[in-house]
Amino acid sequence: MILRLLICLVVVLSGCTSLKYDDSYTSIGQDSRVQFIVLHYTASDLPGSLQALTQERVSSHYLIAEQPATVYRLVDENNRAWHAGQSEWQSRTWLNSSTIGIEMVNRGFVVDAQGKKHWQPWSKPQIEALVLLLKVIMQRHNLTPASIVGHSDIAPQRKLDPGPLFPWHRLAAEGLIYWPNQQVVARHLAKFKVKLPTVAWYQAQLAKVGYQVPQHGQLDKATRNVLAAFQMKYRPKNYNGRPDAETAAMLLALTTQTH
Repeated sequence: MILRLLICLVVVLSGCTSLKYDDSYTSIGQDSRVQFIVLHYTASDLPGSLQALTQERVSSHYLIAEQPATVYRLVDENNRAWHAGQSEWQSRTWLNSSTIGIEMVNRGFVVDAQGKKHWQPWSKPQIEALVLLLKVIMQRHNLTPASIVGHSDIAPQRKLDPGPLFPWHRLAAEGLIYWPNQQVVARHLAKFKVKLPTVAWYQAQLAKVGYQVPQHGQLDKATRNVLAAFQMKYRPKNYNGRPDAETAAMLLALTTQTH
């Protein structure tokens, strides 16, 4: 106790009671820590979603309710939220530190007695609120349309959200994400209907998009899961994870547009 008092006395006598900063210079070599925005569904109702995202270890920066489409701000954008888990996109790993997480109240799916998934439709007001929120965040952090991804994109081996009914095409129409040009897809489709590319080609193209995918040329379960994630986003009518001509055409159209 005496030693602590002596230290405090020395600090006071020296006049160094607090740090002073000179903010007259600002470095141009900086940008936002935020590289991506990750979209999720909560697989729960609003009370359950708020409970999980505020009282448990999992968290997100925002939660968007259905009716009314309220936007809850749960974590400051300057802080890390725990929403991505083990994840990878464009060779960046463990994305909690470099992303903003947006959870949306949606139960995801229920499974019937025959084992078929029935997906919950999305609320139009909820999607409209999401579009507005995305525009604000993207402007604030100077993000491009390549920055918005789903949880199933960054963790295709274990996640399905935001699911096949999520209207990615609506985001594309707003210029928020890149989308395969349909004329380019049609042109490539004619070629791939004659002969499909190799599995190694699909793996290379998926990696160009940003997915973490094996590069061994084998159609294993991990590769099928990544194909299914891509198909669920860009061609949700059929996301069986099998290589086909339309998937190849969409991949090539997308990678040549954005790379």
